[in-house]
Amino acid sequence: MAEKTNQQVYPLAPSNGNPRSDEESNTLQSKELKRKKRIKLAIYIAAFAVFQTIVILVFALTVMRVRTPKVRLGTDVTFSRLNTGNETSPSFDITFIAQVRVKNTNFGPYKYDNTAAIFTYQDVTVGTVTIPKGKAGLRSTKKVSVTVNVNSNALTTLSNLGNDLKNKVLTLNGQAKFTGKVELLFVMKKKKATEMNCTMIIYLTSKKLKDLICE
Repeated sequence: MAEKTNQQVYPLAPSNGNPRSDEESNTLQSKELKRKKRIKLAIYIAAFAVFQTIVILVFALTVMRVRTPKVRLGTDVTFSRLNTGNETSPSFDITFIAQVRVKNTNFGPYKYDNTAAIFTYQDVTVGTVTIPKGKAGLRSTKKVSVTVNVNSNALTTLSNLGNDLKNKVLTLNGQAKFTGKVELLFVMKKKKATEMNCTMIIYLTSKKLKDLICE
């Protein structure tokens, strides 16, 4: 009987699970990186949107905001003629050169129409002058020189004038209403009206302006 050959049987090596674990780990890391990138991108987009909103708000509140121009008389008033009566025979006939200032604080020009300025004494019109149409540039002041003549011809009551002439002080009021448009970015136009209301106190002896009060 043949002898059986002794054969050594080796057990099969256990299967190694490391390759599969490495693949799963790499996949998880890749997904995590993608998720972080998406979060960063979302943060950048949100930050950009907030920045754009702030820029638009600032632009709307500054550049695009339309402000009402201001009109005033300048203090540099020159008297070319100043004739007055006296306490018993009160009258006045005065010619002076004044400077009308249109201050525009907008980021666009202000174009205004022809305007009539009225000068009064004791609420009675004693003189008028026409201010020609013009333009005050963006964030600038337009200065217009006008020659004004005022006299007492229209006054019916002269008692107050007699007292003023005795005190050598005459008070006049100048009023005007400007109408026009503010132009922004060469496309948007906004109508704006503004008023001038100034009180002039004149020293008759020195023929100079004592005070100028504008509202």
